[in-house]
Amino acid sequence: MRRTSRWLVVLGTAIVFSQALVAESWQATVGAQSTDKGVQVLAFLPNEIWIHTGDSITWTFDSDEAHSVTFLKTGQARPTFAAGCPGTTPMSPTPEVNSSTCVNSGLITTPGMTYTVVFTSPGNYTLLCLLHVNQTGIIHVMDPLVPLPHDQDFYDRQASLEQRDLLYDRDGGLPKKFKEDSPHSDGENRHAHNHLVVTGAGEIVATPGGAQSVSLMRFMQHSVTIHAGETVEWDSSDVSGHSVTFGDDTGITPLTPRSSNVVADSDGALHAVVSSTSDNVHSGRIAPAPQERTNLASVPGVTRFRVTFPIPGTYPYKCAFHDGLGMVGEVIVLP
Repeated sequence: MRRTSRWLVVLGTAIVFSQALVAESWQATVGAQSTDKGVQVLAFLPNEIWIHTGDSITWTFDSDEAHSVTFLKTGQARPTFAAGCPGTTPMSPTPEVNSSTCVNSGLITTPGMTYTVVFTSPGNYTLLCLLHVNQTGIIHVMDPLVPLPHDQDFYDRQASLEQRDLLYDRDGGLPKKFKEDSPHSDGENRHAHNHLVVTGAGEIVATPGGAQSVSLMRFMQHSVTIHAGETVEWDSSDVSGHSVTFGDDTGITPLTPRSSNVVADSDGALHAVVSSTSDNVHSGRIAPAPQERTNLASVPGVTRFRVTFPIPGTYPYKCAFHDGLGMVGEVIVLP
């Protein structure tokens, strides 16, 4: 819809008829994925939009990976995805965004669902996903009399280009990462003689509107064969957090701490012993630490998880956060 105003000239005098400007409804998407769901685009598409005060934006969620559409109050500390916007209900009917409100869709995991917000005050509003720290954007809300630089067709094209560049990774960064991080031909880690499983892979891309990222949510060595008494090490190489979970994963979320039978080695890696397919072992979230920022404590991330297997058998495991996307594996332990 276009905003219009009408003028009438009577006896040389210009008279402006009072007519409300028509608000426009804009469209954007959240996320994208490959056919097998293994490659996940963690991005708002596009992640920079100019609109007028009173306009609305509807985001369509386009992947099985969870995302949120969230706007924080000015100066508000980033909450966890579980806390969201305290005192508000996710998916409330057409919430209004301004600098004094926190608006949050909650985590949405169903492709095709939509979330619409109305922008009632001019300003520049940071858009973020509470689950993915490298997924941000910005909405520029202009006075209705200020011309907008782009129309919906432009944003549709921009979204398509950004999705293509992330989904197909045309610079070859992810394939190169797989090659660099793959284990030696003898299947052993060059550092500690552990059998190595690269856990995910990803890249972060900066745009003028914020950050976007792409993640391959797979264990690169789906099946690993070792001998009893040996150790397997999972190394995180992704921008998204994962877990290595054996046994029951009921109720596990990215905020669930590691299980009590997991200890820390002297180099900071976590370590557990799995002796039976009925053992329940959860690594907790394995991911690099957030980038260092002013007033943010610098704490090393947990990027390595080791499991020793003393008993022969076949041990299935999964990423408890992304097994629905196909992120599963197995360790075959021979005598």
